[in-house]
Amino acid sequence: MHIAVVGGGVVGTTTAYELAQRGHRVTVLERHPVAGNETSKGNAAQRSYGVVYPWADPAMVWKALPYLMRQDGPLKLRLPPSPAALKFLFSTLRYAWSPGLFGLNRRAMLRLAMHSRDRFLALEESLPLDFDGAHKGLLHLASTPEALEGYRSVHRLLTEMGIASRLLSPEQVREQEPGMTGNGPLYGAISYDTDGTGDCHKFSQALAAACERQQVTFRYGVSVDNLIAGSQRVDAIALANERGDREVLEVDACVICAGCWSPELVRPLGLRLPIYPIKGYSLTVPLSDPAKAPTSTIHDDQYKVVSTRLGDRLRATGFVELADFHRNIPEARIATIRKSVQSRYPGCADLDAAETWTGFRPMTPDGPAIIGQGPRDNLYLNTGHGTFGWTLSAGSASVIAQVIEGEPTAVPLDAFRPGRYQE
Repeated sequence: MHIAVVGGGVVGTTTAYELAQRGHRVTVLERHPVAGNETSKGNAAQRSYGVVYPWADPAMVWKALPYLMRQDGPLKLRLPPSPAALKFLFSTLRYAWSPGLFGLNRRAMLRLAMHSRDRFLALEESLPLDFDGAHKGLLHLASTPEALEGYRSVHRLLTEMGIASRLLSPEQVREQEPGMTGNGPLYGAISYDTDGTGDCHKFSQALAAACERQQVTFRYGVSVDNLIAGSQRVDAIALANERGDREVLEVDACVICAGCWSPELVRPLGLRLPIYPIKGYSLTVPLSDPAKAPTSTIHDDQYKVVSTRLGDRLRATGFVELADFHRNIPEARIATIRKSVQSRYPGCADLDAAETWTGFRPMTPDGPAIIGQGPRDNLYLNTGHGTFGWTLSAGSASVIAQVIEGEPTAVPLDAFRPGRYQE
């Protein structure tokens, strides 16, 4: 069966790999010149299997306004807000206030995340992938006693679900992270012991090369115009090819993995996907003193900034910003990220020389990704993973391949069903 995968980020690339492993002929359509060059390029580099949670968190509703008011607060809203941003915020509030939904969705996402971890471990064992990857755990620091107390309930949930975690004292944190010599407040941490790291951009390109060795076709510089479909099936894809010429690609099935650009492809077929581009920022810099750097991933709860060790580099990432598709990088955002790193790991790198990046996470208002069959018999979706695309990609690819094959899925997909916004 010839299957087209629309989107060559980490989700599309892992999907192509899973389908090729099952014997399908796969063509990946990607508008960038290489794989993993959009949201996958400069993300937080954490594979945070134990951390995943829905965006529509009731506890966050009351924190949102104070975050907006703080100059270095983690939540930003471009003013004046666009109708799309306001619609997304109000939709998020509605889901946050739906009784019991947050807990159900969180458990569903955690199950998918642990399956994703299993798939990543299998991938890394079977393929020679060079992407500065490791599984050394992740620490969420507590800069206040209240933060540490909040981690206790998280620890109980993870224990209930069989996911390894530990509550650490400040002394245990510094023992685990000897390079953390800064003066940032520290009352302890929760350790997500099964979590990992890795350069998503490098992983996507390495896996794409492995896919090509299995006869997967990657077509770069291709712009998909629309899906050509009847009432039952998608027959073909209309696109502008590598030379800019119009072309029609006939397919037996199609998987949409286009992130923030997915909604426009399926809207003409009657499916509404309320995916919003949540903007984030990162800096990446070579380490000048590796002994003063993180050993894995550190989440600084004071600034909501994640710092990750990538071999001989540091990646630091922050902010949740509703700014539509504006790609500017205000210096104030990068200054806050630098401030966080300096407060925990002073002297680890020349942060003024860092490469900066901004990108858009494809967020759904309730939180779970969109995974499953679409409004045609041979149309499938694997998109809308928000801030957890890197974390969930391997698991999502596995289960969408199972859906396409008509097999029972490794984890229940009810929380991820594509049609839930129109029910």
